[in-house]
Amino acid sequence: MGHTRLGDLPRTRKWQEVVSLIAGGAGACQVANAVIRAAERGLNLASEHAALVEAFWILTQLPVAAREPDFSAALRHRGLPVPDNPGLMDIVGAVSEAIDSRLPNNNGRTDLGEMAQAAACECIVEAVTKRTGGLFGVSADDVKRTMASMATVKQFGDFARQFYGRLTDKVLQYYVSRTTANHVGNGMRFATLAAKAEFDKALATHCREASKIVEAFAGEWFSKTNWEKKGISRDDAKGFSHVAMQKMVAELKAGAK
Repeated sequence: MGHTRLGDLPRTRKWQEVVSLIAGGAGACQVANAVIRAAERGLNLASEHAALVEAFWILTQLPVAAREPDFSAALRHRGLPVPDNPGLMDIVGAVSEAIDSRLPNNNGRTDLGEMAQAAACECIVEAVTKRTGGLFGVSADDVKRTMASMATVKQFGDFARQFYGRLTDKVLQYYVSRTTANHVGNGMRFATLAAKAEFDKALATHCREASKIVEAFAGEWFSKTNWEKKGISRDDAKGFSHVAMQKMVAELKAGAK
């Protein structure tokens, strides 16, 4: 990953609380709560990161583009370099490239930006494979139909929820992994790597559950903004992302109370 801009937590008192919780056997929700409190300012500022905004903006464009007569042309018009009749990997590759292109010469490329990029690509793959039963045999038409189905209030709400849930989990893991790796072994917090993997899984579940807070208002926002403004701009996506991250932070902070 690139240069870190999420904040240097290990020297702070709040971070020491995180370390103590992990060493003391605290559950995933308690650890998540402590990490969020330690990284809150950085996370709220990160909501305006260019790569994060671009990743979310692209997710708002895919469903709309898929409902246009020429899906390929609609994607290219939005800056996604796809071939005619793009398959799933064509779109994932184009999304990754488009996010990179918003950071010329990798200026501003950060760990957070790469997390947002990965979260967006993972959401797209999951949305398609969940409806087709897997990656094998997925056609260009399958991809187009899936993306078009995301244009409803309910489906886009879930799409956004998956993105912010995955992104937040990646951020928490980024911090927590600095410490958990030092607590694996006999007589330690995690006796085995499998035990650590279970903790990581619990942390991901906690983030996914917290991201429910984003789902309802994301779908309504998507529908209303497209209707009233005839499209969603990057500034619209930036404003939404700021609110979404605030809601995620508040929900995670409240989750372990």
